[in-house]
Amino acid sequence: MHKMPRIWLDYCQFLMDQCRITRTRQVFDRALRALPITQHHRVWPLYLTFIRQHDVPETAVRVFRRYLKLCPEDAEDYIEYLSEIHRLDEAAIKLAYIVNKEDFVSKHGKSNHQLWNELCELISKNPDKVRSLNVDAIIRGGLRRYTDQLGHLWNSLADYYVRSGLFERARDIYEEAIQTVTTVRDFTQVFDAYAQFEELSLSKRMEEAANNTNPTEEDEVELELRLARFEHLMERRLLLLNSVLLRQNPHNVQEWHKRVKLYEGKPHEIINTYTEAVQTVDPKLAVGKLHTLWVAFAKFYEENGQIDDARLVFEKATLVPYVKVEDLASVWCEWAEMEIRHENYEEALKLMQKATVMPARKVAYHDETETVQMRLYKSLKVWSMYADLEESFGTFKSCKSVYDRIIDLKIATPQIIINYGLFLEEHNYFEEAFRAYEKGIALFKWPNVYDIWNTYLTKFLKRYGGTKLERARDLFEQCLEHCPPKFAKALYLLYAKLEEEHGMARHAMAVYERATKAVLPEEMFELFNIYIKKAAEIYGVPKTRQIYEKAIEILTEENSREMCLRFAEMETKLGEIDRARAIYAHCSQMCDPRVTAEFWQTWKEFEVRHGNEDTMREMLRIKRSVQATYNTQVNMMSAQMLSAATNVSGTVADLAPGAKDGMRMLEAKAAQMAQEDRPSQPQPKGGSILFVRGETQGQDRDGTDKSRVINPDEINIDEDDDDSSSEEEGEEEEEGDDGLPVQKQAIPAEVFGSLKPRPNNEEDSASD
Repeated sequence: MHKMPRIWLDYCQFLMDQCRITRTRQVFDRALRALPITQHHRVWPLYLTFIRQHDVPETAVRVFRRYLKLCPEDAEDYIEYLSEIHRLDEAAIKLAYIVNKEDFVSKHGKSNHQLWNELCELISKNPDKVRSLNVDAIIRGGLRRYTDQLGHLWNSLADYYVRSGLFERARDIYEEAIQTVTTVRDFTQVFDAYAQFEELSLSKRMEEAANNTNPTEEDEVELELRLARFEHLMERRLLLLNSVLLRQNPHNVQEWHKRVKLYEGKPHEIINTYTEAVQTVDPKLAVGKLHTLWVAFAKFYEENGQIDDARLVFEKATLVPYVKVEDLASVWCEWAEMEIRHENYEEALKLMQKATVMPARKVAYHDETETVQMRLYKSLKVWSMYADLEESFGTFKSCKSVYDRIIDLKIATPQIIINYGLFLEEHNYFEEAFRAYEKGIALFKWPNVYDIWNTYLTKFLKRYGGTKLERARDLFEQCLEHCPPKFAKALYLLYAKLEEEHGMARHAMAVYERATKAVLPEEMFELFNIYIKKAAEIYGVPKTRQIYEKAIEILTEENSREMCLRFAEMETKLGEIDRARAIYAHCSQMCDPRVTAEFWQTWKEFEVRHGNEDTMREMLRIKRSVQATYNTQVNMMSAQMLSAATNVSGTVADLAPGAKDGMRMLEAKAAQMAQEDRPSQPQPKGGSILFVRGETQGQDRDGTDKSRVINPDEINIDEDDDDSSSEEEGEEEEEGDDGLPVQKQAIPAEVFGSLKPRPNNEEDSASD
């Protein structure tokens, strides 16, 4: 039964239990020879278990080699066994073999990268045992292959030489690493390992020197050398890190500036750095402003007194193909400023003239296909500095031609126009200055033209005052024709001031009238105050009534309340008590007693000083009516919210008992408040204040008598007196529309501010 694997397995297990090593091995070999290869997979697991049980490494290695011919995918188990028996050289060879085998699949789920790291760790930490492989070549191959693990691989290579005792070679590896890595992470790993290596080397040498009782001069020199080497390494850290960042992106302008600062106090290194920077950075790939490198390079020569070299650098800088025209303009301006610092004013003017020369052919400023040198002639920055230089060091004619040229090129800004006008004004060319302002006004639209208009009008009024009034009016009308509300206030006030001082009062009032409609809503209140103040000064206080009425109609509720209080206070001072009372009554319709308690207190104090019992009662009635109106609105909103909630969660019958009661109470309260509010409705805001103009309130527009008012909300201040007075006057109670008893009572006409007798007939007066 030599073809039966079960018999062989039992036989081999029986021999393994007897611990007869040689005979057992021979039986395993006989079994493998006897059985077909398709049955070998049943024998090998037991065979491998057997050789692992005994310390016979040579036999085990030979058996594993035979096994890997059948199952090469189990090479990791073989490598693991070799590591256990400390045959690291063969383990490294086998591990290198499977790393280089692209179709190898790890049974433990390890990637090729993980296997590579294991190989590097194995060969770098055991240089004395791994002799069959070229460690340096292997790790350098990994450096080219795995660029995301450069720091770790460089440290492994250096660690290999450190463990081999080749310390100088290890230093060379560390230096090569920090000069080639391109990421901060890799640099940090390598630099930390390098610093630790130098520190350990130094501390070891110091321990030896401490134990050496008779140190020689060579020992002291070596100790000083290692200490100096360590200090030099730590001092170079920032510079090395900067080199890493520049290797990442050699076009980073800011990093080049930082590198120059690191070389502070070393002029030769600074010059070399600037030279390398301007040669390395590509203008189209530059991160940051490339022209700052050239300018800083020139300033370095200037600070050291080498003006000619600085001019040479600036001249080369003007030929660089920058991406933006502004960069080239900055170079020219910096060059001119350097000449000014050294009092070469003529040279600075020549530079600006050279920079603004028209090109041989017409070029559009925003045409990216053209070079920046061709488009420089339209740079506002260069022209602005040219104008400043001409204004400071040139002649009037040359400076004027520069400003005119800026306007002709259509590159002027409002500030340029204003500067031009001020320049002409300083030289007493006032009409030329005004023409310059008009040119600027033609160039710009609102809101950019506001500053020009403001300066123009101010200067014109200062120059001519009221001598050219019609021309000034035309300018103001032209300015205000398309003026946005945001800028209208200042211009209208300036216009009104002109009319007040040099024109006619009615024209000034007309300007104020227009201003109240043209400004922003939040500025109307302030403008109305100015309007009222000016009207009072010019025409007297009574003429302000119409302005107050208009302000109350137009302004927001909050501002209208304030205006009403001022209006009423003015009428009170004039002795028009009825007018003031009517204003309070009108204002009350937009004053919720819960919010505007100050208003009602003011009205109450007014009635205490100037009213009587009837007017006080009427004030309280109006207060209750207004409060009921606001409560009704709130209750209606609450009812709507509850109705919406009921629609979502069910009908009233589906609600909880407490919710049902709350709903019924709210509905009843709303109905009661609506019924109480029925006799009087608040006057909407913005309505006409007819009573202010002295028209009677006792009659409606159709002539019907409204002197008798049904007042169900009347408050009895003194119930006994009210009852007795009612009996004496013979008043009768009637039923209103809602079935409730109401009382008819004549409201005195004075409440509504009637200023003339009401045209009643004899019968009405007799009934009254």
